[in-house]
Amino acid sequence: MNLTQRDKKHLWHPLTQHKLHPDTIGITKAKGALLYGENGETYIDGIASWYTCMFGHCNDYITQKLQEQLKELDHVIFTGFTHEPAVSLSETLMEILPSNQQKMFFSDNGSTAVDVALKMALQYHHNRGEKKNVILAFEEGFHGDTFGAMSVSGLSVYNGPFEDFFIEVKRIPTPDEQNIEGLLKDLHQLIADYNIAAFIYEPLVQGAAAMKMYSPQLLEQLLSITKENNILNIADEVMTGFGKTGRHFASDHVSVKPDIICLAKSLTGGVLPMALTTCSQEVFDTFYDEDMTKGFFHGHTYSANPIACTAALAATHLLVTEEMQNNIRRIEQKHQAFDEKIQSHPLVKSSRQLGVIYALEINTKMSRYGSMRDQLFQFYLNNGVFLRPLGNVVYILPPFVISDQQLDMVYETIEQSLDMLS
Repeated sequence: MNLTQRDKKHLWHPLTQHKLHPDTIGITKAKGALLYGENGETYIDGIASWYTCMFGHCNDYITQKLQEQLKELDHVIFTGFTHEPAVSLSETLMEILPSNQQKMFFSDNGSTAVDVALKMALQYHHNRGEKKNVILAFEEGFHGDTFGAMSVSGLSVYNGPFEDFFIEVKRIPTPDEQNIEGLLKDLHQLIADYNIAAFIYEPLVQGAAAMKMYSPQLLEQLLSITKENNILNIADEVMTGFGKTGRHFASDHVSVKPDIICLAKSLTGGVLPMALTTCSQEVFDTFYDEDMTKGFFHGHTYSANPIACTAALAATHLLVTEEMQNNIRRIEQKHQAFDEKIQSHPLVKSSRQLGVIYALEINTKMSRYGSMRDQLFQFYLNNGVFLRPLGNVVYILPPFVISDQQLDMVYETIEQSLDMLS
């Protein structure tokens, strides 16, 4: 039996209705921007495997560092102990994080990074003797699948059966030139009516909302108001972090810096699961007390795993190299050229781009996981390209190491798919 057949016996896959989609694709190898199937197929990974493998699959530099670390220290509890990979990672990340970030807390994935951030924010006010128990979030935001992260997410397709169990959240639309005046007025009213502890947002790009983008200048207006009203700002950079928006972090496009930042996905270059929640010194200081109960009682068994820290350290070193920064600019320019070409296609309703993130909206009705979307998905696979359309939005978020030839193949396949739908 091949992998696909053996898989069906025991495995339950994420975001999958197995009765409708019983088959999986066996992948036996990956290198750079390519995935290799067990039956000899090759796929260009056009979304860097959910925005993680930004430096390419099986990057030689990262794997070499992992091999060296495996000979020294595999894992040690991070309560009461520390180690070189964690310390070095903290020092290296502080050089590129927004300047107000001073402390970092380890967890396992994007959802737990968000849960940590929410608990930090709620306890921040509790430790100060303030009753603030409401979270402010954007409509159509997505922050993860654990209960805290689900609570602040606004996409009911993921949350439907669980909404009766969530913490209290008030939602506002993402800002645009048409709604900003009313939005600011509504924000002031929400602050007056509710004890809002924190505002969580995906800065500039809402990933699961089909790469919906909005202006940094408009976001600044919202952040300024929340900051003036003792509301902590939480930037969920799980998707946007580490170069994808053209800068190290999406928050670098905005003058008002977040109090707390959530990081994961490409933190380790897609090699191992690990997450960080970073915060300002002011946030940390509210937990720094002789009263033990004011401490932050949250922990993960594999917090700051030395192997994962080593991968993250290697990935961060790669991010700031001239080669990777040039690759980011090259992909931006390629996206822009493709966008100019494809705009005239009758099925292109709109498009948007920030950094290496490009999204194209097809001018037809299509459910997020419906048959027409599945037809597109299969068309891309049949043509050697791995993309995951979000309904009628096709997006590209490729590894920084993707070649021009591979990018051109992705663009050509998207163009062919539009012709197929015409």
